[in-house]
Amino acid sequence: MGSRAGSWASSDAVRASMRSNRYRDTKPELALRRAVHALGLRYRVAARPVAGLRRTADLVFPRIRVAVFLDGCFWHGCPEHHSVAKTNSAYWAEKLRRNRERDEETDRLLGEAGWSVIRIWEHVDPLEAARRVAEVVHRMRAAQPGGTR
Repeated sequence: MGSRAGSWASSDAVRASMRSNRYRDTKPELALRRAVHALGLRYRVAARPVAGLRRTADLVFPRIRVAVFLDGCFWHGCPEHHSVAKTNSAYWAEKLRRNRERDEETDRLLGEAGWSVIRIWEHVDPLEAARRVAEVVHRMRAAQPGGTR
């Protein structure tokens, strides 16, 4: 059984493997959510911070306008862990370039809308990442009128 004509996948097996990748509730994401929750913070999961903007953040703190993105090392080109694809390399290089470009655009658009964006690599220790999120959340709460929570 050969790969489908016009498919981005180099084989049917690769296509099946890539299609089975989860887009939410990944192990690193669940670990981060548990760690943030353990610090007493409550958030929305897989939500769009800004209506009309087709971008979904992994954690959203709507009242204080903080959006957290947990970026996968492969999909977003982690400088430490990303490896260049050996098969179909032109496709994957372009895919990575578009992902990074979209991430930058997302950060810019959310910033223009008054949001603070936190980006965390999936390999970062969940407790360390949760402390970073908590620091920003507490700072933003304190900056609100009458905010001390």
